[in-house]
Amino acid sequence: MRFRRGAGQGLVLHQARDDLPLRAVLEDAAMGRWEGPRDLIGATGADWDRRIFRLQVLARAGAGLRFADTWARAEPGSGDALALLAHVQAVRSVISGAGAGRAEMERAWATCLAAAEAVPADPSPWVVMLALLRVHAPGRNVLEQVWGEVVRRDPYNREAHHELLTYLFARNHGSGAEMFHWAQERADTAPRGLPIAVLPLVALAESHRHRMETDAASYGLSVHPWIDCPHIDPVLDGWWRHRGPLRHAQFTDDANYLAHALAFAGRHAEAHEVFEAIGPYASEVPWSYCGEPRGLFLRHRKWALRAVRDGRAPRHRAPRF
Repeated sequence: MRFRRGAGQGLVLHQARDDLPLRAVLEDAAMGRWEGPRDLIGATGADWDRRIFRLQVLARAGAGLRFADTWARAEPGSGDALALLAHVQAVRSVISGAGAGRAEMERAWATCLAAAEAVPADPSPWVVMLALLRVHAPGRNVLEQVWGEVVRRDPYNREAHHELLTYLFARNHGSGAEMFHWAQERADTAPRGLPIAVLPLVALAESHRHRMETDAASYGLSVHPWIDCPHIDPVLDGWWRHRGPLRHAQFTDDANYLAHALAFAGRHAEAHEVFEAIGPYASEVPWSYCGEPRGLFLRHRKWALRAVRDGRAPRHRAPRF
């Protein structure tokens, strides 16, 4: 079951999360106006993390609309317009699938190259290419080349790391062992305070989802990997306790992974601080991997508050799947 928009004790499920300028621009874009996206992306400047997030959200909204296409025609030399169009074309190709979306993929790839030429420092076209390779052309040689281009521009780009990790999921083109090894290696070598530290929790959640999907009978509904999880404390120390005062664009998504891990480990008092930082911005993943997401989020948030009010961590309860 997916989150329902607007449902659930003050939860805010808007795809723009807490990016209020982006929300306003989405309303403009929904009416076919491209000037709002142009001004917003231009104002974002070289904040690559925020730029990529805004381009991705606009692209999901624009896949069935024409505002990105219209902007690119109106300002054919604009690197911002080309970057958004590349994202939109990539979303369309993913929606169409590996076969039918091949022609759209080739258009997106060409647009990525044009965008990269227009704004050479921008990593976003190369991040789009990582997504295109995962769906349409999973050759490792090209993957390594594209990854190298991202790293040269923004070595700790959050979204690029998540794209490559997703490529390595067993359901895509890797294996559980390769996925965990890469996630742990990147987390161990990233500077302290960066959300790259969350990658092992992403891998753990995906491993649980995959095993429940492919081997639920032997895996067992009562078994989950967060009890005595060795990845939680490195995330607290590698990111949470040393993060900067400014939130990165997908802060709430990463914080949901941490709150979920702490909650399912029975560390409710520690989870309270994370839930407070998340506020109303619950994410479907990873909660949906363990049951009905809204109910799980609200239940564990309530337990976290109770643990703090009681001045102690509550006795561990087996999470309900």
